[in-house]
Amino acid sequence: MRSFAFHRPSTLYEMSALLGGVADSMPLAGGMTLLPTIKQRLAAPAALIDLSKIPQMSGISFKDDVLTIGAMTRHVDVAESELVRGKIPLLASLAAGIGDPAVRNRGTIGGSVANNDPSADYPAAVLALDAIVVTDRREIAADAFFRGLFETALEPGEIITALRFPVPSAGGYAKFKSPASRYAVVGVCAAKKAGKVRVAVTGAGPGVFRVGAMEAALEGSFTPGAVAAIKVSSENLSSDIHADAEYRAHLVTVMAKKAIAAALQTL
Repeated sequence: MRSFAFHRPSTLYEMSALLGGVADSMPLAGGMTLLPTIKQRLAAPAALIDLSKIPQMSGISFKDDVLTIGAMTRHVDVAESELVRGKIPLLASLAAGIGDPAVRNRGTIGGSVANNDPSADYPAAVLALDAIVVTDRREIAADAFFRGLFETALEPGEIITALRFPVPSAGGYAKFKSPASRYAVVGVCAAKKAGKVRVAVTGAGPGVFRVGAMEAALEGSFTPGAVAAIKVSSENLSSDIHADAEYRAHLVTVMAKKAIAAALQTL
């Protein structure tokens, strides 16, 4: 493995200066994706910028019906937060089902969202809850943030600092997980707020996506039965050793029903 420099800034200003001033540098959050990538020699940064000591990037708060989670907040902290459990329980449940204890104790919400793995859990919640991705430069609506396989709206050197989640009136998440990694073979998040419903799917394709037909049906009747007959096309879905596209298409409907049933328990 190639050697690299290591920097640990304590302020957002120092972070931005390092990322902009150190050539071929990469930000380090929990390291759950970046460090294995470096070990496999798929990435060779000249420097790592550790974000763990920047206080503004961690913590959970609530104000004006919006739950704000700092980007460096670990999965375990989201899962165990009484504030998250009380305001958006689906987020706590989702975080508790990510990976194993080692991953949950190191991985961060911001790192997961920025990486945009097609089988990650958080992107479905960000999209379904109509969250705002806050960076060190701007605010990005969820619908504009995710752009495809490992691709987001983030510009070079731009870092997620927090995520803002409007509190829904009801919301649930369900996934069919890989038994080895606990990644979502298919995961569905459904959220209702002010009569509007958003349904987001992860794991099924090259990126997280919404299902308009389900959203329209659920706005008429927010029950599992409302989506039971709705099928998504397998045309652009993924096929791999875990499931083929046709099976993933079937699972979208199955997981959507489970997500809605979970959401009804939060009413």
